[in-house]
Amino acid sequence: MVSLGGAPELNSDSIHMDVLSSLFEQHFHSRVVRVQPLQGQLGGSGRKIMRLASEKVTAVGILYDVREENVAFLEFSRHFRRHGLPVPEIYAEDLNHGAYLEEDLGDTPLFEFLSKNRSGEDIAAQAVEAYRRAVAVLPRFQVEAGRDLNYKVCYPRGSFDRQSIAWDLNYFKYYFLRLAGIPFSEQALEHDFGRLTKFLLSADRDYFLYRDFQSRNIMLRDGQPYFLDYQGGRKGALQYDVASLLYDAKADLPPELRRQLLDHYLDTLGGFIDLKRDVFLHYYYAYVYIRIMQALGAYGFRGFYERKAHFLQSVPYALKNLRWLLHNVTLPVPLPALMDAFHGMLGSEKLQGLASEADALVVRIWSFSFHRGLPKDETGNGGGFVFDGRSLPNPGREEQFKTLTGKDAPVIDYLNQQETVHQFLAGVMSLVDASLSSYQQRGFKNLMVSFGCTGGQHRSVYLAEQLAKHLRGRNVEVIVRHRELEKLEPENSADSTQQNVAPEKIVR
Repeated sequence: MVSLGGAPELNSDSIHMDVLSSLFEQHFHSRVVRVQPLQGQLGGSGRKIMRLASEKVTAVGILYDVREENVAFLEFSRHFRRHGLPVPEIYAEDLNHGAYLEEDLGDTPLFEFLSKNRSGEDIAAQAVEAYRRAVAVLPRFQVEAGRDLNYKVCYPRGSFDRQSIAWDLNYFKYYFLRLAGIPFSEQALEHDFGRLTKFLLSADRDYFLYRDFQSRNIMLRDGQPYFLDYQGGRKGALQYDVASLLYDAKADLPPELRRQLLDHYLDTLGGFIDLKRDVFLHYYYAYVYIRIMQALGAYGFRGFYERKAHFLQSVPYALKNLRWLLHNVTLPVPLPALMDAFHGMLGSEKLQGLASEADALVVRIWSFSFHRGLPKDETGNGGGFVFDGRSLPNPGREEQFKTLTGKDAPVIDYLNQQETVHQFLAGVMSLVDASLSSYQQRGFKNLMVSFGCTGGQHRSVYLAEQLAKHLRGRNVEVIVRHRELEKLEPENSADSTQQNVAPEKIVR
């Protein structure tokens, strides 16, 4: 976070930051006092995303230098809001500087909510309900809002046509298959690509195709889904977007849940069009395959080519989806060379190495009070990192925070406003990330990170939660334990003999 209490402390993007600050102040008639960089909402894109805040309001600022894509997002956003769809309000824009200001939808992507509410394939009811709500909104984008959308502003293509499909298939071939060392016959694979393309284009394609309808682009606020990152939208087939969500690699939805959600989507879609389910399903799995290949191309480009290793952490989950498809689905069109390539991927030692890394490491994160000693390392490895949070501002000294913990919003807001807290966390995350990478490469099974403070109630709890949030979705199992809170909760329970306080467990 950058504090703007006095003169702004701005980086090399200071000119563009000045533009965002000016947009904020003109719209809200209020001075920007804090700027917080936001990570992870748009994954592999080149956007710079930040939260701007005055004393009373917040907004999200975007800096991006592709004008056509910005125009698409802004026009689509206003169009969708006219149709009553839950997308961010656009507050202000300056396209000459690649800047715009939009509504702040909070900090809870659907992917993160899923991760916090599952244990392996056991997914809590509230996470399932969040997915049901998301798929129920999708037909409104595709059909209702798609009817009168201005497709002339689509970027880079106005429809998911032969050229779009060719780009995705070549992306997969050159940036995934080649760089992963998977053998294939170039000519035979091109024949299959041609047959697949012809089949995909024979589906009804007169709808809005969101293009990146996946769990990181759906935000939850008060339990309701809000939608982002549709600037690549274009005209296309209905099957693509629901396939994108249900086969979103790292979300790793169980097959039965995917089936239930597809049924719920089709039930809802039937209220908008004269739906023939057998026709929809005839094309559905071909669109599942093209979406998976598009994603694998992106993972290969970012991971193998640009050497951003964390993108490769999604590959094992994509392979898991491919394995299920190969065992359970027969496409209406023969694609022997492509199927051979998929089998080669599943048998690849290089790619299996990524899978073994994904399952290897458990990170246990503790909060504790120094008055009660250090947490015990139950794995026998000797303790890992111990960070002392007592140098940070103490919410426990403020009367309004005394009965709260580091998991409560007022305490989180208080600590988020402290520059020293963000400096402390930046150092912690740098050290932990380096160890995480080394541990995974060396096949270690456990890493323990502990945060201590005076009472183990505010700062240490907040720090543990922030690190867990940072690590979530990185192909490690994260287990969070708040030792002093676990001791307090049974004492405060109406029936402490019945309460079993278990650690919060975050998977993937």
